[in-house]
Amino acid sequence: MSKQTLPLVFHPIYSQLKLAKNHRFPIEKYKALQQAAMTKYGDLLSFYTPTYPVTETQLSTAHDNKYIQSFIDGSITEKAMKRIGFPWSEQFVDRTRLAVAGTIKTGHLAIKHDIAINCTGGYHHAHPDFGSGFCVFNDLVLTAKELISEGKANRVLIFDCDVHQGDGTATTAQADNDIFTLSIHCEKNFPVRKQQSDWDIGLEKHLNDESYLEQVKNALNTVMTSFRPDFIIYDAGVDIHENDDLGLLNISTNGVYQRDKFVFAQAKTFNVPIMAVIGGGYQRDIAALTEVHMQLINAAVDTFIV
Repeated sequence: MSKQTLPLVFHPIYSQLKLAKNHRFPIEKYKALQQAAMTKYGDLLSFYTPTYPVTETQLSTAHDNKYIQSFIDGSITEKAMKRIGFPWSEQFVDRTRLAVAGTIKTGHLAIKHDIAINCTGGYHHAHPDFGSGFCVFNDLVLTAKELISEGKANRVLIFDCDVHQGDGTATTAQADNDIFTLSIHCEKNFPVRKQQSDWDIGLEKHLNDESYLEQVKNALNTVMTSFRPDFIIYDAGVDIHENDDLGLLNISTNGVYQRDKFVFAQAKTFNVPIMAVIGGGYQRDIAALTEVHMQLINAAVDTFIV
């Protein structure tokens, strides 16, 4: 790049999934976010597209081979798909594999440019041998493992600020001492059965901006100086928002921005490359939801570009 721009990863397939009209998942938000970012920032952004779907070999570094194959070939049980929350289709397989590939590509871009964002991602409920909560394969752990195996990172922090605990990330990275999993989530929320991350911070319902931001800042400051990561994977879920249908916290739009700005600023201060995925967000009003997700891009531009 001839000038500093913000790398964003996007593929039209992110929003190309046929769902029932009453389906809970706001699949349109990815395309809406990409368009909103283009409209607001234009040539301050550089867009990249995952060219190839994630391979079965890549997936096998974090997932059970029988599970991988059953999902790809469609032999996965209806019960297993119900737990994931989507009906099986070849379109869903293609979408899933390209979305995960997009997160891995985002990791490589962050190594090169210090910052990169995938306009989807954050599939933190995906366990080694089953999917859950709209998540099939754990793109966060897969990216961490790939960067470490390639020698591009040694100590990766997965900093998960989605309102739901990263239970799949906890189980999938459990044996990896070079991956530190930190989940800040609403305790009385999905999943009912929590798993053990390296560090879990379960928040009370209806927490406001000030209390929430204090928790985020204290946690990130602590782990940056204790674990000393040389790469950060940030799950910037906005289901913490006061208007989110599934969140149970009372964080304002400005609170979301302040959180994201702090995380990026810390990465810059410690000179650690950071990549982000947009994570959860479940307002039914796509325009309103997009505005909240845009805080991640606003914060990245304000920290690294402007």
